Amino acid sequence: MSLPPPSRIYEVGGAVRDALLGLPIKDRDWVVVGATPEAMVAAGFLPVGHDFPVFLHPQTHEEYALARTERKSAPGYRGFVIHADPAVTLEEDLARRDLTINAIARAPDGHLIDPYGGQQDLSAGLFRHVSPAFAEDPVRILRVARFAARFAHFTVAPETLALMRAMVEAGEVDALVPERVWQEIARGLMEAAPARMIEILRDCGALSRLLPEVERLFGVPQRADFHPEIDTGAHLLLCLRAAAQAGASLPVRFAVLCHDLGKGTTPTDLLPRHHGHEQRSADLVGPLCERLRVPNDCRELAFAVARHHGVALRATELRPDTLLRLLTDIGALRSPQRLEDFILACACDHRGRLGFENSDYPSRAPLETALAAVRGVDAAALARQTPPEKMAEAMRTARIAAIQTSRPTPP
Repeated sequence: MSLPPPSRIYEVGGAVRDALLGLPIKDRDWVVVGATPEAMVAAGFLPVGHDFPVFLHPQTHEEYALARTERKSAPGYRGFVIHADPAVTLEEDLARRDLTINAIARAPDGHLIDPYGGQQDLSAGLFRHVSPAFAEDPVRILRVARFAARFAHFTVAPETLALMRAMVEAGEVDALVPERVWQEIARGLMEAAPARMIEILRDCGALSRLLPEVERLFGVPQRADFHPEIDTGAHLLLCLRAAAQAGASLPVRFAVLCHDLGKGTTPTDLLPRHHGHEQRSADLVGPLCERLRVPNDCRELAFAVARHHGVALRATELRPDTLLRLLTDIGALRSPQRLEDFILACACDHRGRLGFENSDYPSRAPLETALAAVRGVDAAALARQTPPEKMAEAMRTARIAAIQTSRPTPP
């Protein structure tokens, strides 16, 4: 499929960047210079863009966008006037992109067009903005933080970090819609080094605007005998690294992010102790999730881990009825997978301490054994010999007994 001259098609964006880094290419994007929407449709491309002309290739379904420029017209990331015209050059289109490493194009013959030094910044491991227009889109702050989570060895150019700080101070971040904030944070959490995302957001001041509950953790001390790293924020970063190393799911990583939020509200006269921080953490999870429109699976696990990670660590000491209530509260009776996710998040908390990075989570076996015992209770057989009005209490009693029986006999 081809377009009539003088139209020219270039591969752009992440595919070019990742190819230069020797990384697998997931998606390819293309920019078309010198074409009109009518010419694209006539050539068989399928229009899909609403805000600007974007088309799908009918066979590959890859996106082809007409070369365009942008002009800021209002606060936030939606306040732009898009200008797509056959006269827009490739260099002008690349100039509107966020980072130099994303502003490299590849011609059909393989020749690279790199007017803003993207290859040099790739070699140097540097995130650097293409132009002052970077400041017009606050989503770019989140994108830089997310890229830092993906390319953990990269650093942010000093002038770019200064620009990001100026954007935060100007209130641009405050104009972001919750859904977009969550989208970028969720993607960053799933990268190889999610802790780097938090660090970059802190460095530019955006964390205090977007996740003030997380920002408050930094500088808060903990007992050194339990937490050799002492700082609660440092503990959180170690926990996120443990979650990434474990290949944890998004709900688990989000639960790890939220598990100690209450420590940021501990009265100073109690420090470095944090009595009751689990309930305070759980109380903060709901408003945070409501503010960012967090999906229910992430919200529910985050609440369970925040509320119960402390008591779960003492699983071998809990009475059978308390252990049954714990399993019920975290949703393990409805879904065994919920217990596995809960355990993994708690294990990341356990390993997120200096010197404990490779330690086993001691409550895994007792929690799994207790759930297996509970699930082994024959509800049908119990129902045949129990009046309906007494069935709920009979099930509870049988489950408690099963947990007691499943426990190792003391020596």
